[in-house]
Amino acid sequence: MENKKGKASYGKCRCCLAMGHHKDLMKEYYNNGIREVYFDTFMECFNLFLSTSEQLSTLICTSCVSRLRDAISFKMMVVSTERQLLDALIHHDDKHTVFVSVPVEENKLEDVDIKPEGTTEVKQEPPEVQHYDMSYESDFLDNDDCEIEAKDIVDDSVVSGENELLARFGKDTLKPLPSRHTLRTVCPNYVKHLELLKGIEIMPKMIKKLLQENTYRRLSNSRNIYVTEKIAHIVNASTLLEFSNMTPFRSRARNGFPCFYCRNIFENLEKLREHTSGHKKSDINRVLKTYGPESFVVNADITDLTCNICSQSLVNINELKTHLTNIHKKKMHLEFTDRVIPFKLSQTNVFECQICGCNYETFGAIERHMNVHFRNYVCKECGTGFVTKYRLKVHAKGHMGGTFPCEICGKIFASQQKHKNHVDTVHKLVKRFKCTKCPDRFTEYFRRQKHMVEVHGVAPLQYKCNVCERTFERRYTLSRHMKRDHLEERDFQCELCSYKCFTKNELRVHMVKHNGERIFECSVCKKSYARKKTLKEHMRIHNNDRRFACAVCGQAFVQKCSLKGHLKTHHLEFSLP
Repeated sequence: MENKKGKASYGKCRCCLAMGHHKDLMKEYYNNGIREVYFDTFMECFNLFLSTSEQLSTLICTSCVSRLRDAISFKMMVVSTERQLLDALIHHDDKHTVFVSVPVEENKLEDVDIKPEGTTEVKQEPPEVQHYDMSYESDFLDNDDCEIEAKDIVDDSVVSGENELLARFGKDTLKPLPSRHTLRTVCPNYVKHLELLKGIEIMPKMIKKLLQENTYRRLSNSRNIYVTEKIAHIVNASTLLEFSNMTPFRSRARNGFPCFYCRNIFENLEKLREHTSGHKKSDINRVLKTYGPESFVVNADITDLTCNICSQSLVNINELKTHLTNIHKKKMHLEFTDRVIPFKLSQTNVFECQICGCNYETFGAIERHMNVHFRNYVCKECGTGFVTKYRLKVHAKGHMGGTFPCEICGKIFASQQKHKNHVDTVHKLVKRFKCTKCPDRFTEYFRRQKHMVEVHGVAPLQYKCNVCERTFERRYTLSRHMKRDHLEERDFQCELCSYKCFTKNELRVHMVKHNGERIFECSVCKKSYARKKTLKEHMRIHNNDRRFACAVCGQAFVQKCSLKGHLKTHHLEFSLP
């Protein structure tokens, strides 16, 4: 009779992949009053820990359950039998004992009569014969009479009862345990220590003192082994900076690179390196201790990286680590994650990733990109990696959800930071972006960039497509171009029809076809439209905005479709495609 707490589920068996209504590996069942959890049975029988991934089936069919029960029953039988044999061996069971007669003067065995297991008859020996009682399993003896030398049975080189154990294994399979006679060759240091203790009276106080000294020594050693995460990062970073020519710097400000030691900002890279060389490297530990444990990261320029000890040139930081630890025997905690981020700064403001080779026009872009390679902390929601725990916390706030409406325009934002950025930029007109060449300030980064190009002659930012070599002013525009024109990704699909599009805004515009709401009304003729774009085109009629002119006869039209119709009617040879 089998009872169960969980119901059978339909799916694929985890063991044989058979489809059907099966039991759950994780739930408990009762078979003849015996509790069964098949997940634990696999661990107990085969020492096999099954993966608990949600993507894998947790079902097991009846056939596999039967085979699993047979396997665990067989294991229990073997364990029980082995325990009985060992107990019989230890207690010298009579069923496994034979009696051997040995003449004293010749020290040889004669008239040996070995009976099968279960018999007790033993051949009588003469009165002058001395008895030797040896115990070993009868399975290893023949039923025929045999002659065995006494030295094969009475051996001072093994401890008492060891012969029985060695007889169960093949020759030279197990090495005998050290005895009093073999101790000098097997454990010479132990014998030497015993000889030093000859004639010395050992008191309990002496043993207690030794135990206390060992405990103190063990605790003192443990203090040197375990270090905190921040201390480990300080040791690793200080070792790399002290014994190499890399130039550390803080996260780049809007108008230059701050010094790692004193935070003075230098726009020119050469001036930063010259200034940094004036600081003492003995101050590295002092500066690193000011870093918070959750935001511990050091940016370093590794252009022409060399070792300060032997002047050997190195390609990257990983080679520097290996060089310092293996060649110069410097101590580093390599079990901790990396917090020294490598960069190669250039005068052209083109930043190249030292790991994958991608180029970035702004330092902020490559700094965010380095989170891809240094995934020290990973978001559980979306799997995005970050260098520091602080960056992960800032990112995790976006997953908390919630609504933050703007009190001025009513627009709703998913996070408080986005709400603040909206209010500062749109309503308060906070000009956060200052021109590095003049005192002018701007509300947006791209407006400042446009000002620097037009007024100060700075080269414009251009993001080049690797496929068609088109250039774009914004990285978002390049990304949208790649998805639309080359990858042809259409991630947004209409729930009411088969329409697919590239952006969420395009899907929103498409949905007007299904809901049919005309919320945009003309203030002149009161005509309504579903889209704001259509209303703008309609307003050209009232404003007499005839922007589409015929290149042949010069007649102008309000809408482009009217121009196309005009060309097809009057100038067919010049009609637009």
